[in-house]
Amino acid sequence: MEHERVLVLDFGGQYNQLIARRVRDLKVYCDLKPCDMTIEEIKAYDPIGIIFTGGPNSVYDETSPHVPKEIFSLGIPVLGICYGCQLIAYTLGGTVAHAETSEYGKREIVKRKENVILQDVPEKSISWMSHTDYVSKVPEGFSIVADTAAGTCPVAIMADDARRIYGLQFHPEVVHSEYGNQMLKNFLYEVCKAKGDWTMSNFVAEQVAKIKEKVGDKKVLCAMSGGVDSAVAATLIYKAVGNQLTCVFVDHGLLRKYEAEQVMSVFKDGLGMNLIKADEAENFLTRLEGVSDPETKRKIIGEEFIRAFERIAKSIGKVNYLVQGTIYPDVIESGKGKSAVIKSHHNVGGLPSVVDFDEIIEPLRDLFKDEVRKVGFELGLPADVVERQPFPGPGLAIRIMGEVTREKLETLRDADYIFRDEIAKAGLNKEIWQYFAVITNSPTVGVMGDFRTYENVIALRAVTSVDAMTADWARIPYDVLEKISVRIVNEVKHANRIVYDITSKPPATIEWE
Repeated sequence: MEHERVLVLDFGGQYNQLIARRVRDLKVYCDLKPCDMTIEEIKAYDPIGIIFTGGPNSVYDETSPHVPKEIFSLGIPVLGICYGCQLIAYTLGGTVAHAETSEYGKREIVKRKENVILQDVPEKSISWMSHTDYVSKVPEGFSIVADTAAGTCPVAIMADDARRIYGLQFHPEVVHSEYGNQMLKNFLYEVCKAKGDWTMSNFVAEQVAKIKEKVGDKKVLCAMSGGVDSAVAATLIYKAVGNQLTCVFVDHGLLRKYEAEQVMSVFKDGLGMNLIKADEAENFLTRLEGVSDPETKRKIIGEEFIRAFERIAKSIGKVNYLVQGTIYPDVIESGKGKSAVIKSHHNVGGLPSVVDFDEIIEPLRDLFKDEVRKVGFELGLPADVVERQPFPGPGLAIRIMGEVTREKLETLRDADYIFRDEIAKAGLNKEIWQYFAVITNSPTVGVMGDFRTYENVIALRAVTSVDAMTADWARIPYDVLEKISVRIVNEVKHANRIVYDITSKPPATIEWE
């Protein structure tokens, strides 16, 4: 089945992945592509609509990204958001001005004219602004549909219904914009005439058919970490090829407390998968000795994973395909096109250049985390598997700052277990997206009894999120934090100081390395 598609052109804004998520939530498939796509490439993509994202630049800066004017003559509806709105105005002959003060935060916008974009939106609503430049004069053919009540933004929404081109100076994709989702829905369904054929049930059926066709009667090896992504990927492949699939769980010695036992219990005993456990801890920990750089750690772990799978594959006969649970945020953060590399994920940027398989299959590569969870439920996986909090492939290696040692691993496992235990006891485990402990590389002085101690600070990290592209630090009650802190310093060796990370993403990432 060929899905209808919306093209989201990326101009470098911090919320751009959220735009793609919102479109998919509205059951329309979309791809986030570099803003320098050529007209020929856009035509070949054949979108039902195009969205220009926000971005940090000024349209008057010669180095800023622009689009050819021809894009507005393709007959394809266009929606510009923030910088995208200014770019439309600038390219089509309007005027963009520079404000004395940046406008950032919640603003009340007022409907000045009925328009398809504002269908089912009240006369006044709150939207999220984040800009310095603004459209001061709309191009010929456009009308001003909404402005701000305070008069700080004279063109909050502009529209050219004849050419189906629209501009929003604010960010409809963020939750702070009360009716932002409705405006995006109006663009997709009323302007682009979308049918809404992107559902996870359709995705499962299509992937199963594709995998069957690709694999035929050959053997498949799946990298099973026990996390949500690999569990869903493995189940999807199993649905397609059955006993041709062998799942391999590599215990790299970097797992949480009791993790290995839980993985074998859930997936081998509970779900009945053909799951082999490979004890590779010694190989991984030996390779990591003396290594402190996080990127080097990730690449070593990525290579060791692949080598472990290769060895196991040879022991069970010819295996043609390797399956991984790579998802879209992994790909984005590892760098794509001209995008910056935030960090190399062990299963993307960390892969070695030579892999002894015919091909790597990544059935979830284009999905966001919440879409993966929906696929898991479609496949009938139990809630305690699908809703499990994310755990990185490199494991505790990237939650230990500096060199990974066995002593630090023991300390971190115990601290992390207490943190997770107390969060569950407080009934917060379903409210918080991800929560874990980190051992920093910063020793501080403490006193326990009559003795001086000098140990690395242990940091606690807990965030709320929807898709891991953005996250906010979780407001854990003080009394719960106190219980966690008291237990860790009393029950865990080499723990004398606990701190809590109150940084959101961005500017930080969820993981510390």
